[in-house]
Amino acid sequence: MDQKNLTRLITGTIMGFTVLGSIMYGGLPLFILTLLVIYFATKEYVLILRHKGFYPSIKVILFADAFLAILAYLNKFNLLSFAVTVSSIVAFIWVLFKGRQPYIANVATTILGFIYGGLFPLYLIFIRDIGSNPVYNHFIKMPSGQEGLSYLVLLFFCVLFTDTGCYYFGTKFGKHKLAPVISPNKTIEGAIGGTMCTVLGALLIGYIDHLPWFHCVIIGVLIAFFAQIGDLCESLIKRDAGVKDSGNTLPGHGGFLDRTDSYVFTLPVLYYYFQYVVYSPDTISNILSFFKGLI
Repeated sequence: MDQKNLTRLITGTIMGFTVLGSIMYGGLPLFILTLLVIYFATKEYVLILRHKGFYPSIKVILFADAFLAILAYLNKFNLLSFAVTVSSIVAFIWVLFKGRQPYIANVATTILGFIYGGLFPLYLIFIRDIGSNPVYNHFIKMPSGQEGLSYLVLLFFCVLFTDTGCYYFGTKFGKHKLAPVISPNKTIEGAIGGTMCTVLGALLIGYIDHLPWFHCVIIGVLIAFFAQIGDLCESLIKRDAGVKDSGNTLPGHGGFLDRTDSYVFTLPVLYYYFQYVVYSPDTISNILSFFKGLI
């Protein structure tokens, strides 16, 4: 094994055990891990946008990230819209008094920064807290219940199945380009193979967790689709800005955005599926009954 692959393997192993350990414990360790990822990803995002000639405010983004993260840690899901509203207004005020050209792009990329790199990753905490009522001891969140843990472990491994399956099937059988302009190396065959691996992996883990098979299939398809969309969207941002990697913070793996892009959209989408379809199916029934009543 050459030095590059060895470095990649060591970094990947350390990251994997750190993330998995934080997920298993939940509470404060998971909060700290999420904050670190958001902080470094935000710095990478701002640097990428500067290559494009945009100047989002890293101060406003980090302020919004911290605001949203504290609410997530305190399980105040109902206040997130308030935080997003306040942060958006602050972004406009910043451009009004401290900004530079291009004004519209700088406001837009600032708001995008704390949504894409701040709010979406925090669904990691919300999924972990599904089925539990967090208890705090002097601001220290005690370990959460097991329902959200099983969902998060399923999601974590299924994203790995997606990435691995896409790479293997794309390398072995890839002929038709999936998004030739955005990511020339990705193929339709790889996307299909990655989806198959994810569904099979979801069925296996779901069987262990006593999750109905049809939920496993739907979850597998959702994860495979949005993991690949997240990957492509990050590639879109980098290609538009003319950069290859989001950073070099993680030896052998590039930057934090490069390693977490598959989770960015997957986390919020799967939170709503886990929370309102798997864990609390009555919510969907009530919504359907509401619309039937209108008809």
